[in-house]
Amino acid sequence: MMLLKEIAKVIGIAYEGPELEIKGMNTLLDASEHEISFVASSQYKADLENTKAAAVIVPLELITSVPESCMALPCEESYLKMAILSKYFTRPILDDKAPSPIIGKNSQISSKAHIENGAIIGDNCTILAGAYIGLHVRLGDNVTLHPNSSIYAYCEIGNDVIVHAGSVVGSDGFGFAHTKTGEHVKIYQNGNVVIEDDVEIGSNSTIDCAVFGSTMIKKGVKIDNLVQIGHNCVIGEYSIIVSQAGVAGSTTLGRNVVLGGQSAISGHLDIAPFTTFAGRSGATKNIKESGKTFAGFPLMEHRQWLKIQARIAKLLR
Repeated sequence: MMLLKEIAKVIGIAYEGPELEIKGMNTLLDASEHEISFVASSQYKADLENTKAAAVIVPLELITSVPESCMALPCEESYLKMAILSKYFTRPILDDKAPSPIIGKNSQISSKAHIENGAIIGDNCTILAGAYIGLHVRLGDNVTLHPNSSIYAYCEIGNDVIVHAGSVVGSDGFGFAHTKTGEHVKIYQNGNVVIEDDVEIGSNSTIDCAVFGSTMIKKGVKIDNLVQIGHNCVIGEYSIIVSQAGVAGSTTLGRNVVLGGQSAISGHLDIAPFTTFAGRSGATKNIKESGKTFAGFPLMEHRQWLKIQARIAKLLR
């Protein structure tokens, strides 16, 4: 918790308003009256006008859009200021005062696994050698963590989930703000990962935690080996993501989306349910119509891609 005047001092902004206690950081739409938020561009003007945040770090040109109930901290580099402030609201990843782990009935845990305080493990779980379970992690029933898998602090895993060897759930998303002189300022990731029931994660895959809120892996998702899921993504129910595919941050996949091997989805996209991407394809725009299959880069419908490949083959004869 910090006073708003202390926050203003940390990020180098003049502030002469009331004494407000700020308990955390959050997005514009999710922030409460005890949290601070930020806006980076006019793209989020509507969210700014509807925020319930106690205060907001805001570009100079958007001051007039700040609600009367919200204190404005105007500046030229709001994204950079947010990154600087994020460090002050990180949650602890070790806590000797947290309660001892709770282990459910009939769970088998290797003596070489490590479980931090505050963790809760359900019934009939199997935790193998080298597995790491962080502070305040929650595991449901019938969860299997294979050797050297890691579940970072505050993450939540549902029932009947399998995490294979070497995979990491909850590592930091790749987020940095950049100064005018080229330095990279870390944006501390203060959210978590929530994995619902009946999910399987292959070996050496990574699911990044959210900046704020949760990265979501919905029920029934199947993730292959060597897959990257970025921060704040939502992977829809029963989706399949094949080896070496990647989803950049803040992208939402609908139900039953299939990503072929080495395919890639850019950040901040919405992908319609039952969309299929062939191997090595790349999406850079929203997909609004369900049930289609795409290939190639630039992305096109699969039939069109096949026709183009056939014509290219003829030209080479």
